[in-house]
Amino acid sequence: MDVPGSHTVKSLRGIRTFLPPALPPPIEFTATLISTLSRADRALGELAGTGRGMPSPTLFTRALLRREAVLSSRIEGTQTTLSDLVLFELDDARSVIDDSTRADAREVANYVRAMDYLLDEERQAPLGLWVLREAHRILLTGVRGDSAVPGEFRTDQNWIGSPGAPVEEATYVPPPPERLPDCLDAFEQYLRGPRTLPPLVDIAVLHYHFEAVHPFRDGNGRVGRLLVSLLLAEWGLLPGPLLDFSAYIEPRREEYYARLLAVSARADWAGWIAFFLEVVAVQARDVLTRVQALQKLRENYRSQVTGARSSSLLPRLVDEVFVNPAMTIADVMDVLHVTHRAATTNLEKLVEQRVLVEVTRAGRVRRFLARDVLAIVNGNRL
Repeated sequence: MDVPGSHTVKSLRGIRTFLPPALPPPIEFTATLISTLSRADRALGELAGTGRGMPSPTLFTRALLRREAVLSSRIEGTQTTLSDLVLFELDDARSVIDDSTRADAREVANYVRAMDYLLDEERQAPLGLWVLREAHRILLTGVRGDSAVPGEFRTDQNWIGSPGAPVEEATYVPPPPERLPDCLDAFEQYLRGPRTLPPLVDIAVLHYHFEAVHPFRDGNGRVGRLLVSLLLAEWGLLPGPLLDFSAYIEPRREEYYARLLAVSARADWAGWIAFFLEVVAVQARDVLTRVQALQKLRENYRSQVTGARSSSLLPRLVDEVFVNPAMTIADVMDVLHVTHRAATTNLEKLVEQRVLVEVTRAGRVRRFLARDVLAIVNGNRL
């Protein structure tokens, strides 16, 4: 582990560990970095404006959040697709699946639940460590990381390295447990304190610091990426979880980890912040393109189902398709407040219009999927 001597400390067990540098960090705003920040701010601002102009705050954000959950979890090794996730959510609610065969999907669904908690307007707890611990509890309860003590900070030493390798061969060793409270206190004070840097730079700094502290036994990467989505919304930069941060990182995970490690090893803040801002700029433009495609698809669908002899309920059901691209008859009954027969009739009309397709049944439950919506959310061209 090659890190500056001033930031290393031996633990009580004699292990050489790393202590993150003090916040705020010294950052030189070169012309190049300022230009990168400007591009990210413009791209994010345009996406935010489009998001605030949507008819409903959850119209497209719900599906985009699910994609972020899929990709953030994939960085940690899960293999779930977006279609797997939305169908799992249907089946899990009715207890008709075998948990042992859907462990990955459950992990991803937990990510969605954790983000829902963080962005809940009725959340009582202020932004801080307690909130992140609760998100961690939701994320890891009932899944393979359950043994990592969900919702509790670690009390032992962890490290990053090859699977099964001893701590002596680690790529990175976070602070020892006896120094963890001080590191977390510094993080929380900066998180809650007055902003001294541009907001996107502050988010980059906080993400790095959280990952460097690595406060949980497991799940640190996912909680750190949840933190990015949370701060973008909490600080008013986006109206919801629109930015799928992990879509850029997932195919570039080696560079992502290298950029984080370079801050610890060489104090390369400029390299990490420039990388982070590039992620924001690229993904904001990409998501904007997909939101515009979803808007066009919605207009086409609503035009198809609107007519003199059409049910007045169909446009409402079309909008629900974008919020929840997988549904059952019972879901439609709840959304439209109609009988089983009326829900079935309206669903089958959307099947006739090719808005939905019926997929393999889970038991006796009929399931319907909006494949075109999912294709756009995934970035595929129709």
